[in-house]
Amino acid sequence: MPVNNNRMGRIDEEYRKELSQIISYELKNPNVTGLVSVTKVKVTSDLKYAKVYVSIMNSKNIKDTLAGLKKSSGFIRSELAKRINLRNTPELIFEIDDSLEYGARIDSILKDILPKKEEE
Repeated sequence: MPVNNNRMGRIDEEYRKELSQIISYELKNPNVTGLVSVTKVKVTSDLKYAKVYVSIMNSKNIKDTLAGLKKSSGFIRSELAKRINLRNTPELIFEIDDSLEYGARIDSILKDILPKKEEE
């Protein structure tokens, strides 16, 4: 059965938008602190699993926040099922996306290097 990449991209993006809404406004887990943003969602072609990449800023404890998300995945999944009408709602697997911090670190390294180049 061929995989329709266009459709999968649309599904990934739709899940990303809805998960952002649910985590920001509906989730009332006290362990989930700070600014949690969903950076990317990758759904498997059989729609059984979805890897949800989250970036966590200003959190008291990133590990606790991730554990809180994992613990709340049942609630988040049921909210997702109400909002997106597909035959089955994937099981959510939360992972930390540190690409934003990585980018910021590269940025600061470049800022350190560039002024030195201009002085020479």
